[in-house]
Amino acid sequence: MSYWQTTRFRIDLSRPRVMGIVNATPDSFSDGGAHADERSALRHAEQLLRQGADILDIGGESTRPGAPPVPLEEELRRVLPVVREAVKWGVPLSVDTYKPEVMRQVLALGADIVNDVQALRAPGALDVVGEHPSCGICLMHMRGDPTSMQSQTQYDDVVAEVADFLAGRVQALSWRGVARERMVLDPGVGFGKTVEQNFQLLREQPRLLALGLPLLVGWSRKSSIGAVTGKPVSERGPGSLAAALAAALLGARVLRVHDVAATVDALKVWQAAGLPAVADGHNHAH
Repeated sequence: MSYWQTTRFRIDLSRPRVMGIVNATPDSFSDGGAHADERSALRHAEQLLRQGADILDIGGESTRPGAPPVPLEEELRRVLPVVREAVKWGVPLSVDTYKPEVMRQVLALGADIVNDVQALRAPGALDVVGEHPSCGICLMHMRGDPTSMQSQTQYDDVVAEVADFLAGRVQALSWRGVARERMVLDPGVGFGKTVEQNFQLLREQPRLLALGLPLLVGWSRKSSIGAVTGKPVSERGPGSLAAALAAALLGARVLRVHDVAATVDALKVWQAAGLPAVADGHNHAH
């Protein structure tokens, strides 16, 4: 499928798209709450658009390893004002949340995409997207929750198990009448996986493409980049870029990143070279 159907936009995925991360959180692992208040979150979002972001992803709860849960009222307080303003800008707007009530309220404001690290497993989450005629949905694989996920990294074959989980969530949505064209899949880099497992998911990404849906990946500034480069979060840009390009080359269609300008430039060079992308799970080189 070469497009992603969302509330207001049919996003063309014939080339990789860049999703810029907007943290409306005081405790996000990567920017340390630099955009905690509404005004600075909106300023940051505007900057990402100037840098060439195709999609904005607004989140009001950090999901970094060990992050404490945020109460519903607090998440709404952080996210709603940002969505209410950004929805006027005419760009695809994603909201990163697993809480059904947050989904309901941001969709009522006109948000385009629900990006859920729990793949709509919270009670009532399937109801919200099932009742909404066209919002885009990103289903991510995660074990446990942010406080416990890094203790749950035992897999026989991490790629097969992630694929099976995502296929099951796609089936659950299909039973609710949600069209496949609304769905993209995220293997959940860093969510209940070891460094080696994360890189195996990258290397064997075409096995996930065999599910027949577009892949969204988020390598940006993750601890696996730090493990390989030895760099702190603030210096993981180049490593993140390498992972993003590798993911794109292996068929990922949405790259969720902090460093939008660098990613956009890198993709332009990559496209100028005319490098072939893996279009599906069946034509990759062995």
